[in-house]
Amino acid sequence: MQAMVLHVPGQPLRLEERPEPEPGRGEIVLRVEACAVCRTDLHVVDGELPQIHLPIVPGHEIVGTVERVGLDVQGWRPGERVGLPWLAHTCGHCDYCRLGRENLCDAPLFTGYTRDGGFATHVTAEAAFCLHLGWVDDAVHAAPLLCAGLIGWRSLRMAGADALRLGLYGFGAAAHLIVQVARHEGREVYAFTRPGDIAAQAFARTLGAVWAGGSDERPPQPLDAAIIFAPVGELVPIALEAVRKGGRVVCGGIHMSDIPSFAYRLLWEERQLLSVANLTRADATEFLRFAARVPLQVRTTPYPLAAANEALADLRSGRLQGAAVIVP
Repeated sequence: MQAMVLHVPGQPLRLEERPEPEPGRGEIVLRVEACAVCRTDLHVVDGELPQIHLPIVPGHEIVGTVERVGLDVQGWRPGERVGLPWLAHTCGHCDYCRLGRENLCDAPLFTGYTRDGGFATHVTAEAAFCLHLGWVDDAVHAAPLLCAGLIGWRSLRMAGADALRLGLYGFGAAAHLIVQVARHEGREVYAFTRPGDIAAQAFARTLGAVWAGGSDERPPQPLDAAIIFAPVGELVPIALEAVRKGGRVVCGGIHMSDIPSFAYRLLWEERQLLSVANLTRADATEFLRFAARVPLQVRTTPYPLAAANEALADLRSGRLQGAAVIVP
């Protein structure tokens, strides 16, 4: 097999040859068809997340087919199409797992961070954390659903069913999917991009946003809730100022620059500031059921495996619309 491997944070990934993996007990081996590139991959590669397991193969929005099945695996057969997301393992017995909040597990493993991921031709996965994708026809277009879609879905649910006027700060892979979900649910979406990014604003409007502007602009009316997908702490007080009394601001990323101090009046009047951590398998089942029923327009830019560093650079610089996808 081939894999793009991170040895030192801040340094480029290296293309390496490795022996093809063998599945352990409870595991399956997937041949990777496509792996979308997430901003979390940037945080891993750039060393912005702690306790990275090195060397590591990044990538956690994986669509693949089952090649080999390990002992004690039920429900999976060779040739089946599979999705492998960020959450790769939970302990199953801590307080959070027992309460159905496995996204907060005390001893988790994460694909592409503490367990090798999908910037490779093959990947080994714990079968219990893989997702059935038998309905998927196009692996490249399905790959962004496995994190951009899942985290966007959980963020939207945390924003609340009463958030009829919804702001999205940062119009990348997650926002371009969730604007469609929100519009399907009858919400008005206000898209905030990098200041001056006319192309991204036009893209947001084509997907159903009723208004699009720079993150330095105020929306034409108060928002019921806002989701911040951009990893920019300065957006938190801006979003709080944009939501109505009792509104919510949801931070949808795993990493964000420091939030500056702000006046208490922005939080007062029962505004809420929330964060999203990881996902649960129930989130995945719910969202993928929705995506199978309601076709989503997924904007993708494919890259060969050896060009993973180029894909990361394009994401880092903001040159992408939608999602980059590695195609081994």
